[in-house]
Amino acid sequence: MPYVDGFVLAVRKDKLDAYKAITELAGGVWMEHGALSYVECVADDTPYGELTSFPRAVMATDDEVVIFSWITYESREKRDEVNASVMADPRMQPDPATMPFDGKRMIFGGFTELTRF
Repeated sequence: MPYVDGFVLAVRKDKLDAYKAITELAGGVWMEHGALSYVECVADDTPYGELTSFPRAVMATDDEVVIFSWITYESREKRDEVNASVMADPRMQPDPATMPFDGKRMIFGGFTELTRF
């Protein structure tokens, strides 16, 4: 059964190019190791909600933009295998000082597919 890892995070607007460079590398690495797809999206219609919202969830500030991304895999087992390989890949050992986002505010999780059209 297909499996999806999903991510929501905030990136400073002036660091968006740096984030894009990281995702271009990361996407290629994930695909090389067996992911079916790798998608990164920049929010352009995510209002700050009174109770819940994408910006509120990641505590985005006025100088940040929300990123919504996902990676798909053949199965949960394949995801676990791919992620282990990706994390061991030397290209995926970034310098925390140069990261263009705060990983402590990233939301992520794994999901089984419910419906697909």
